[in-house]
Amino acid sequence: MTRILFTGYAPVHFVCFRPLYEALSADPSNEVLVSGGTRHVDEAGNRQHDTADMYASFDLPPESVVDYDELPDLDVDVLVSACTKPIKPRSYAETVQIFHGLSFRNRAIRSQNTHYDNYLMLGPYMVRTFERRGLFAKGDPRVSEIGFPKTDRLLNGTLDRASVLRELGFSGDRPVVMFAPTGAHGNAMEVHGEELVKYFTETQEYDLLVKPHDHPKADVDWFDRLAPLESEHTRLLREFDSIPSLFATDVLISDASSIANEYLLLDRPLVFLDVPALLESAAGEDDRLDLDTWGRKGGTVAHDVAEAERAVASALADPDRLSSVRQSITQDLFFNPGSATEAAVAWFRDQARLSA
Repeated sequence: MTRILFTGYAPVHFVCFRPLYEALSADPSNEVLVSGGTRHVDEAGNRQHDTADMYASFDLPPESVVDYDELPDLDVDVLVSACTKPIKPRSYAETVQIFHGLSFRNRAIRSQNTHYDNYLMLGPYMVRTFERRGLFAKGDPRVSEIGFPKTDRLLNGTLDRASVLRELGFSGDRPVVMFAPTGAHGNAMEVHGEELVKYFTETQEYDLLVKPHDHPKADVDWFDRLAPLESEHTRLLREFDSIPSLFATDVLISDASSIANEYLLLDRPLVFLDVPALLESAAGEDDRLDLDTWGRKGGTVAHDVAEAERAVASALADPDRLSSVRQSITQDLFFNPGSATEAAVAWFRDQARLSA
């Protein structure tokens, strides 16, 4: 029996692990546990983790969820994380980094993220950039070419667009536009959020999905703030897993979020709202910002809400424009598109056999 523990501090971290959780749990030779929890600070100023809050919406077997307070007494074989600093049990034999996305801000590719025993890399670009920045040597044995299991359903035929639209409450008569910004300070929600929602709603041309970041840096409850703007054709996406909604989306509006790269796997139009202050801040973060390799080349950059709407209308009129660029980007960003879960499970199986 191999005991595998996943920990994280945001629901999106588990969303990235969930395909592996389901696949690995199906093997009776594995015991797969989850822990960690959403972060908050108690009255004494100490950081705490709420395990129940983090996993409440995922309907997991109670015996697979280990409360954060029980971690000091837990021993496992493999510790898996999708964030830079793992939340640790008492002991573990090895650690695995699976990442929770990749944007051109490259926050996953930094010196603080070089202490894992194994890295299930998302794609060639990620491997190359770790090497270029001197964080890994070429051919580092910790590196495995796996891909991003979270995105498999975009391509593997398991999603049905009509069913997703029904669940969202949309008829399918209008094109679907999703607005999904990142959570860093100066993001497009902070700069353009309410104006964009009102503007696109008032056109009466689109079904608009709005996905606030699930753990933004600014202390703003965007769900509460935008709720009065919801209507028959404007919905807030409250699900932590955005993949089904991405699958149903005709045009995505983002800024510097990793969701933009995930959406490119569908080879559909993308609009980037310009966020100069955020990009200026990111440029000073250990020189990780990379607008030169791919950056925003897979979409159209808009500088305000009206320009974004014009870009959406233009994209719907000619959805194949930039298709070749989008395909080139995804080939560089993702190993095993549509089958990364299978690649990851095979890796875990081989590692268990080697350990045995």
